[in-house]
Amino acid sequence: MPAPPTGCPFPWSFSQQKVSRSWAIISGSGWDARAATGGSRRYGQYIRLEERRLKLGQYLFLKHGGKVVFFGRFVAVLRAWAAFLAGTNRMRWPRFLLFNATGGIVWATLYGLGGYFLGDNIHRLTGPIGPITLMLAVLLMLAGIVIMRSHEQRLADEAERALPGSLDP
Repeated sequence: MPAPPTGCPFPWSFSQQKVSRSWAIISGSGWDARAATGGSRRYGQYIRLEERRLKLGQYLFLKHGGKVVFFGRFVAVLRAWAAFLAGTNRMRWPRFLLFNATGGIVWATLYGLGGYFLGDNIHRLTGPIGPITLMLAVLLMLAGIVIMRSHEQRLADEAERALPGSLDP
């Protein structure tokens, strides 16, 4: 008796897809994060990234790095920079992998379900939501810059207390 149809052209393709997706998450997550670690120390001086700001970045990533990586999956620009920022700020790889994979799975699930339930009606939402979302994102980024600039010295002092001494390993 033949096996029931699976909807896949080959019976092994579903398991191959799962393995390849898992490998993409693991290898992509680790490579970007580890490759970025040395570049900020070597070339940071050219973009005004001195040790005080590197220490501040590491301190903020200790406190909020998981949130940045998780929600970075939902923002196109941050999605590309999340691994670089995590590597530069020495976020531990297992923690990065957890938040990156979880964020990617949630993002893909929400987009997939949104497409499934909205179907052809999505064009009704994309018209007004696109410019509003862009304007909101720009305003949030400007507010974040203003808040960061106004609190940079206090946060740098907190970072020095939390991470005393030099950043060299």
